[in-house]
This record gives sequence, structure tokens and C-alpha cells, in this order.
Amino acid sequence: MSILTSLGLAVCLGAMGSLVAAGPCDIYGSDNTPCVAAHSTTRALYDSYSGPLYQVLRASDGTTADIAPLSAGSVADAAAQDSFCRGTSCSIAIIYDQSGNANHLTQAPGGSAAPGPDKLASATGAPVTLNGQKVYGVQIQPGMGYRCDTAVGTASGDAAEGMYAVLDGTDYNGACCFDYGNAETNNIDNGDAHMEAIYFGLGTGYGTGTGSGPWILADLENGLSAGNNFDVTSTNPSISWRFVTAIVKGEPSQWSIRGGNAASDSLGTYWNGAYPTGYSPMKKEGAIILGIGGDNSNGAQGTFYEGVMTSGYPSDATENSVQANIVAAKYAT
Repeated sequence: MSILTSLGLAVCLGAMGSLVAAGPCDIYGSDNTPCVAAHSTTRALYDSYSGPLYQVLRASDGTTADIAPLSAGSVADAAAQDSFCRGTSCSIAIIYDQSGNANHLTQAPGGSAAPGPDKLASATGAPVTLNGQKVYGVQIQPGMGYRCDTAVGTASGDAAEGMYAVLDGTDYNGACCFDYGNAETNNIDNGDAHMEAIYFGLGTGYGTGTGSGPWILADLENGLSAGNNFDVTSTNPSISWRFVTAIVKGEPSQWSIRGGNAASDSLGTYWNGAYPTGYSPMKKEGAIILGIGGDNSNGAQGTFYEGVMTSGYPSDATENSVQANIVAAKYAT
């Protein structure tokens, strides 16, 4: 059963007041690159969104509760979660899609790399604040993962798309694969260019940026790229921020990696150019993953706070405005 708030699950179930005048998805929409998926356990990503953000599952009796924003466009009602889970533990069962496409992230099934289903993340594993209000992120540990294999509106083939994620820059490892983005619909490695997802971590054995890592990379299937094929890309730096904005976007014959300090900084461009050899045209399939690889490789760790996927290739100016919105949300420990 579900209490507090409810939302139809037609697809993919297998301070008070607004933080700023427009949410990230309002900004993308104004650039004609609308969000086709919008996920967050910390806040609404549209200024007018007041539906559920995520669902928690109570260990003591198997009851669920949907957690909504305090008000339209605002931060998650963490107090409602704390009250519901008091005296027991809760896990995150669903991360709802705020876009209206019902591209909800649920417990990932098994894949060719690991049998499933994957474990669910603790509902209290990643507490932070937004504008001084306590909220919870999604702390992925090895063996955990979320997926939507029947996503609506996401890019397929060589179609253009963009995506960003706000992540914990101190929570990572070198295993495959802490991803958020576009992946195979059958949970199997279907070959080069069948994925286009944000990866964050050490990228052991694949392409890297400079220094000792971690890096914002792209998981393009059968390879993590920092930009210039699968070797060291000199423009892609190691990350040292507590809160990280990571961006990957692609369109025919061109793709880009961008990033910045999600708490206080502007975005830098770490790669902008051609795809690695053998990866153009892309063969994207349109499933959505969080915390795992396209074949359910689930050995990675990381923490996710919010992220979206768009239809179309967002401009740098639009992403800069989204970054300003994220900084205004005031992520803090």
C-alpha cells in the first residue's frame, strides 16, 4: 500500500516555497530541449511540480510512503520520511519521474553482468541540506541499482540528447559502473555505442582525465571516455568538489562533457568534439539507469541527488543557467 501521496505507475514499475523562480526543467524547456525524465529525492525540478519525488519502503511491515516536496517547486519533505520510518529502517523503492512521462526508476532487474534484482538504497544513507532544509540523496553501494527499461521520450539511435546529474564528489570507486543516463533496454551489453550515460569514478582500465581522479566520464558501452577516444584527455580534470554537477550530451557526430562545483561554481567544458572511433553513429536504446552499467554491472558506489535527461542537444548557455539554479539551491553538508 502507499500513503501520503500517490502516483499512477503506468510505465517502468518492474525553506517553504520555491527555491528559485524556475526549475532546471523549466530552463531546459525554454530552450526547446525539454526534460523527458527528471529524477530527484531532494527537490522538485519544475517550479510547479508538487507530486511525489520518491517512495520509501518500511522494513518493519513492508508498507510504502510517497515523499513529496514541502510545496510546489520546493525541497523534499524529509520530516514526513523521518516520521514514517521512525523506529525501523526504510529503503528507496521508487524515484519518480517528474517530467510526466512516468519514467520512474525502480529496483533494477538482473542483466548479463550480474543476476538480479539489485538491492535498494537506504532512505537515510545520504543526508544533506538544501537552503538549510534537511533532505536525503540516494547512496548507491555495490550490488544496488535502479532502472527503467521502458522509458518514453528518451533518445534512440543517433538522436540528440542531454543529461546532468548532481553527485557526491567524495563517494566513488573504480568499479563498473556508477552511471546515470541512456542504456540498453534488455540489460545486456549489445556492443559499442549502445549507451550514452554520465559516469563518475576512477574509470579503472578505460579512458581517463588528468591526475589521479575521480573524473566525469561518459559510458558509451565497452568503454568509458574522457573525451578523446579511450586514452587520457588533457582537458578533463580530476574532481575535488563535495558536490559535483556532471553533464554529458550528444548529437550526430558531436558530443560533450561538462562539469562544475554544484555548490559554488560555473561550468567548465572538459570535452567537445567527435565521438571516439567506432562510436558514430550512436546506437542508443533509451533505457534509463542509475548506479549500474547497461548490462547491470553493479560493483560501483556513488551518491546521486538529482538528474534529468532531455530531448535535443541543450546549448551551453542553457546548461549554464541550470548550473546557476543548482548553485542557488545551496547544497550543503
